[in-house]
Amino acid sequence: MAESLRALKARTARIDKRLASAYPDAGCALDFMDPWECLVSTILSAQSTDKKVNETTPALFKCFPGVDAFAEAEPSGVEPFIKVLGLFRAKSKNIVLTARAVRDEHGGKVPDTIEELVELPGVGRKTANCVVLNAYGKPGIMCDTHMCRVTGRLGLHDLEDPVKIEFAIARLLPPERWGDFSHRIIVHGRECCHARKPECPHCPLLRSCPFGKEAAG
Repeated sequence: MAESLRALKARTARIDKRLASAYPDAGCALDFMDPWECLVSTILSAQSTDKKVNETTPALFKCFPGVDAFAEAEPSGVEPFIKVLGLFRAKSKNIVLTARAVRDEHGGKVPDTIEELVELPGVGRKTANCVVLNAYGKPGIMCDTHMCRVTGRLGLHDLEDPVKIEFAIARLLPPERWGDFSHRIIVHGRECCHARKPECPHCPLLRSCPFGKEAAG
């Protein structure tokens, strides 16, 4: 018998509570000083680790201090600073174009809504959610690879598309819980629910996880 929405919400609430106990200090792993740096760092984090991004951005932000400096740059000038990161050419181009859009269309202020953010070059819903959540403290669900994998294993959805997963998770928790839930699921994916060898026997979510119960025997 399929799990009812009411039962699924109740199970998600239990998962959320256990995550809070297991990872009380989980938060954004990217270093930034303002919404613009948050946006740039999040763009850079695609197919790169947060640690590598944090090692890269101090020199980048020192050379290009703020939206105007990036807007006046050329992608070729940004590339050397982020060459160690994946997709550095595309990221350099998108960051410069985004800086020009923020300067010319938003008065130099990074938008604080998902709808406006996704209109910027190279900004998808994952990046937009990250910015509204971490830079502005507004509700957001960050559907990165960890969120998609872990919530799928937990049986909270049977989807593959990150945008559809975002909306599926959104209906299971009140908006004020979205951010902490996202951060903690992501940490859990990094530390326990690995893609290849998840540590199911030691998982704090095992009692609520169909995948884990089967894997653990």
